[in-house]
Amino acid sequence: MLPIRILFFVSSAYDGLLGLGFIFAAPAVFKLAGITPPNHWGYVHFAAGTLVIFSWMFLRIALRPIKNRSLVVYGVLLKACYAGTVAWHEFHGGVPMLWKWFSIADLIFLVLFLWAWVRLNAVKSIDLRNRRIDRSPRLPDISGPADDQQTHQKFLHHCPH
Repeated sequence: MLPIRILFFVSSAYDGLLGLGFIFAAPAVFKLAGITPPNHWGYVHFAAGTLVIFSWMFLRIALRPIKNRSLVVYGVLLKACYAGTVAWHEFHGGVPMLWKWFSIADLIFLVLFLWAWVRLNAVKSIDLRNRRIDRSPRLPDISGPADDQQTHQKFLHHCPH
């Protein structure tokens, strides 16, 4: 479980710092990278805020990976969306190198998130089988003969009325 925790702590730090960097220093980042800024900084700030939100989610996964394993899929989708967007625009005319580096990092995170998701679901599946965490009432085995009156009465006793 420790490698999965470390993965999501690193991802939380990466996306959080990236988001905060673009919220508080976007003009400087664009100037340093030699990228023409958009016509309004709100576009950058919204995307950066989204990264901060996902950073919080990754932190929640890092703190309780099995409990929050269902959130991993959203991380996969975030990384696929960004990498896919960069790939599409690169194929149709080019993208500044800064965005390509972020895309490469996100592809690596995407693969690692898929690995973590598979591992977490396998652990949870084993946990469920071993602990029998099933709060539903158990119905009696009625695999015997249909005319067995006692089995029939047990079955009716457990059915909701």
